[in-house]
Amino acid sequence: MSGTKYVDSEGFLYTAPIREQGNIYKPNNKMMADELSEKPVHDVHTKEIDLVNRDPKHLNDDVVKIDFEDVIAEPEGTHSFDGIWKASFTTFTVTKYWFYRLLSAIFGIPMALIWGIYFAILSFLHIWAVVPCIRSYLIEIQCISRVYSICIHTFCDPLFEAIGKMFSSIRATVRKEI
Repeated sequence: MSGTKYVDSEGFLYTAPIREQGNIYKPNNKMMADELSEKPVHDVHTKEIDLVNRDPKHLNDDVVKIDFEDVIAEPEGTHSFDGIWKASFTTFTVTKYWFYRLLSAIFGIPMALIWGIYFAILSFLHIWAVVPCIRSYLIEIQCISRVYSICIHTFCDPLFEAIGKMFSSIRATVRKEI
């Protein structure tokens, strides 16, 4: 080990040791780096979201894909003026687009907060209440099942074995008379 010299606030001379192999947390040599094999940390709270495909799991494919043609249609022989039809289409489409954006701007963050709290509570209850209760129940029922099994083997097995021996000597023959 070798080191650099420095002077502290009181004027004393010190040497700072430097590891030949590098810092133990960030090794310089290949062998030590392979031993530690650092893995990149992935933070789920800061992951990038896709701003183009906002429904990658296709949750709302069958629900909210409503276009003008799905709501308003004029049958053959009953048509309005072309200008009215185009204006109606534009009005419907633009109104739906901007009103959704307005509602999202006003209620999106509060609803995200509410749903975040709801799913946090649901996760908390599942982790800290439901699973421990189920595990506790399974442990307790295992004890009861052993007692039940002993009772069955003690009382029912001899009874059914005796009944089986009684009826085992019965022989049945089938004859067909013509």
